[in-house]
Amino acid sequence: MAQTHAPVGHEKIETSNFLMIVLILLAVAVGGLVEIVPLFFQRSTTQPAEGVKPYTPLQLAGRDIYLREGCYNCHSQMIRPLRGDTLRYGPYSRAGEFVYDHPFQWGSKRTGPDLARVGGKYSDEWHRVHMTNPRDLVPESNMPAYPWLVTAQVDAASLPAHLKALRTVGVPYTDADIAGAAEAVKGKTELEALIAYLQVLGTAVK
Repeated sequence: MAQTHAPVGHEKIETSNFLMIVLILLAVAVGGLVEIVPLFFQRSTTQPAEGVKPYTPLQLAGRDIYLREGCYNCHSQMIRPLRGDTLRYGPYSRAGEFVYDHPFQWGSKRTGPDLARVGGKYSDEWHRVHMTNPRDLVPESNMPAYPWLVTAQVDAASLPAHLKALRTVGVPYTDADIAGAAEAVKGKTELEALIAYLQVLGTAVK
């Protein structure tokens, strides 16, 4: 009985680790470009959604604290277009909501709830107690406490340079915004800044 063999070219690819790796990388690169490049030319992904504004200096300082403390490790900011997500958290996330976020906080990790629309859901006092000791409000919470934020002062001196850097990547901060950034957060605690950031999340859509 005659045996059939794969074409020599196909056999050569399958038996060469190097060649297989190169071709896989090429396929992934081409596929990625086809998926990603068109997004740079779609207005819905490059222009801010209606109502979305750049963060104020205090909100931006709070966002820096959010990143510094690793809050993104347990909290995503991306509501999927799934019934379970939209019923629990609200309208699904759209790219235009995050054009001023560098980097944006999308993700899939949810040890804690998604925070994309947490703004206005709780009072400032609720956030203050929750950040100081989460179990005072949610006994079963495994979130760590952040009591040092109550007394730590916002690093006002670093904010003008931060706003200026963000302007170079497209955030429309004015010279006046940059010049007044340090004064805008003077005397504010890190907890106040973090609460200001949390309270603005998702409010543009609402």
